[in-house]
Amino acid sequence: MRVGGVIHVAGTAPVAAPGSRPAVGAREQVLRCAEIAREAIEGLGGTMDDVVRTRMFIVDAQDADEIGAAHAEVFGASEPAATMVVVAGLLDPTWRVEIEVEAIVRA
Repeated sequence: MRVGGVIHVAGTAPVAAPGSRPAVGAREQVLRCAEIAREAIEGLGGTMDDVVRTRMFIVDAQDADEIGAAHAEVFGASEPAATMVVVAGLLDPTWRVEIEVEAIVRA
């Protein structure tokens, strides 16, 4: 959703792309979530460099370092404010992470 120059991407989950296998590990799931977010942001006229905020919902605190490293790999250039929250579960019990992304498209 885009309102003016602000793009909000609701929770992106590691849903498998058509014809591909589901992401299994925490890192792989972050990369899949980021791919979905990137498609949404670019579809609304932004880029990953416009990302200013992310929220990561994770199901296992033991995955925090791996998820944080993958997050830095994807979003590191934009240096967004980031929050990581451990939750009791996500919609699909195989998901280890879900990510929300906010971007500001500067004129």
